[in-house]
Amino acid sequence: MPNSPKFSGVGRSAVVPADGGAVKPGDARTVRDAIDILAGESDKRGFARLLPFLGPAFIACVAYIDPGNFATNIQAGSQFGYTLLWVVLGSNLMALLVQALSAKLGIATGLNLAEHCRNRFPRSVVWGMWGIMEIVAMATDLAEFLGAAIGFNLLFGMPLWLAAIVTAIATVLILGLEVRGFRHLEAVITALIGIIAVSYVLETWFSPPDWKQVAFHSVVPMFGGKESILLATGILGATVMPHVIFLHSALTQKRIAIKDPARMRRLFWFEVADVSIAMGLAGLVNMAMLIMAASAFFKSGLNHVATLEEAHRTLEPLLGRASSTVFAVSLLASGLSSASVGTMAGQVIMQGFLHRHIPIWLRRAVTIIPSVVVIAIGFDPTRALVLSQVVLSFGLPFALIPLVLFTRRKDIMGILVNHRITTALAVLSAAIIIALNVYLICCGT
Repeated sequence: MPNSPKFSGVGRSAVVPADGGAVKPGDARTVRDAIDILAGESDKRGFARLLPFLGPAFIACVAYIDPGNFATNIQAGSQFGYTLLWVVLGSNLMALLVQALSAKLGIATGLNLAEHCRNRFPRSVVWGMWGIMEIVAMATDLAEFLGAAIGFNLLFGMPLWLAAIVTAIATVLILGLEVRGFRHLEAVITALIGIIAVSYVLETWFSPPDWKQVAFHSVVPMFGGKESILLATGILGATVMPHVIFLHSALTQKRIAIKDPARMRRLFWFEVADVSIAMGLAGLVNMAMLIMAASAFFKSGLNHVATLEEAHRTLEPLLGRASSTVFAVSLLASGLSSASVGTMAGQVIMQGFLHRHIPIWLRRAVTIIPSVVVIAIGFDPTRALVLSQVVLSFGLPFALIPLVLFTRRKDIMGILVNHRITTALAVLSAAIIIALNVYLICCGT
């Protein structure tokens, strides 16, 4: 976690934090097992050998299946069928690369992306980037809070304003688990991800898709008009998210601290496995969201299911009450988990850029304001979710470009410096994102 102690030592020696802080028993066992594996002194095999390294990417991947994804994917599926599946797949492939680079930066340097920006950019640039990332963080919170509030409303009939307050309290309680160690928080977040994944397995079972169309549109790029370009950019903004690029480097920077180059490289490949599993799961869930909307709504001629409430209400007569309940449960799990992760990212961004830290409850209280305003004025919550994802997409270059610049430098990364092909792919991803944004401004709005 961002404030986890840094560990020293190898082999089966006692795990001692380099900064002298207290180590939670569960965390100490995890780090000790990881160090033993990296040193070749562990008899663990199979999944047990991978388990100590799993966690950071699962926290990061929550941002890739947040309520903003629900909004953009459901609108895309109901309006254009399977047409934009290729955007979801491509976005998740880019996400896998980006999150691997972010994790690598933290492992190689012991600093997160925001700290590198503060150390290497002019002060005016640092303040500007911090301001942009705070706007991005507010857009993120808007999507996550509204999603969780809608989930509470659909399941329990709560007014949206009350549901937003309950969401704020619930996220602070979830984040409070961090005082017991990073493993407890990782376990809760992973459990919530599991609820979302199981929910969409069930939704796919309730409404079987046309798998030939799924396969075709997953690999053949096409659009369906200007509105589809807006949704494609929203999908991109809801998938590759700037705040979680900053967060992932913080999740790995002190979790397992290794100085030996060979073991550091081994640690990175374990982290690649973590990223591949987590992002692969997030990608499948994202595709399942769009597939469900296409097979349930578009196929039935319901091309204007534009809100999450409409999706919930329409699923019941189409697929039965169980389907609509499963949808609401998955939305609530997504909102609570992503709101918690969004708060963590906001803390990392402020600490990294400004070297300032504010209490979590205060950040939670401040960032809930846009959601409360949207609810109070009666603005369509789902439309707000989609537009918030477009804001995130505009913020992506300010996270991606520094990430590529730093990870390509051997003086910063050492043994984990990017291969030229890796850098080329990262540059291509950033170029595609920027080009989509420019096209959206010129032609899509």
